[in-house]
Amino acid sequence: MSAKAAFYDVDGTLVRTNIVHTYAYYAMNRGSLTGIAARTLATLAQIPVYAGLDLINRKVFNEYFYRAYEGLSEDRLVTLGEEMLQDVLKPAIFPKAQDLIDEARRAGCRIVLITGALDFTVLPLARHLRADDVIANKMQFVGGIATGKVIPPIIEGANKAHAIREYCVKHQLQLDQSFAYSDSFSDYAMLAMVGRPTAVNPDVRLRSVARAYHWPVLDLR
Repeated sequence: MSAKAAFYDVDGTLVRTNIVHTYAYYAMNRGSLTGIAARTLATLAQIPVYAGLDLINRKVFNEYFYRAYEGLSEDRLVTLGEEMLQDVLKPAIFPKAQDLIDEARRAGCRIVLITGALDFTVLPLARHLRADDVIANKMQFVGGIATGKVIPPIIEGANKAHAIREYCVKHQLQLDQSFAYSDSFSDYAMLAMVGRPTAVNPDVRLRSVARAYHWPVLDLR
């Protein structure tokens, strides 16, 4: 059996949450009640900006969005990441997500979550889903405090495809035998990179592409 992997986008594919929900959790669980209220309101006020940037340029969106983490303690972020798994992520996992992962594992695939989320937010979820590895964005910390800058390259769009290729080379995995799953047209390059792409809970543009290329379409909801 050839060595292969299954790469899973996370937000919208395996769980119904996104990175704005994740930051909102951190904002509501840090510091004094006054500070919590201020950060929560600030996050809500920025949602239209986030939505616009996400539609226009995912890379710029990520860079802009992650500035909100500036000044947060690494230890606290890691601790909240574990708590967020119980409070936010586990209830948001799509009912059939674990079955999809288990099916790939039975087929001999290495299970890899690939996401534009920050690594400390997704590692607890990866352990819960029994994934073998995670490819995610990494926050820069100086003296244990977040700078608000992500260590390049930012994992998004075409960079996800590059990351998958490099991962397969490093681990001697066959790209043409590997799988990829995503809900978003922004991940087209990632899906096209592997031999066995699947659109999961697809947006309108991805559904159209999947039909054109005869890719499988799944609904995990």
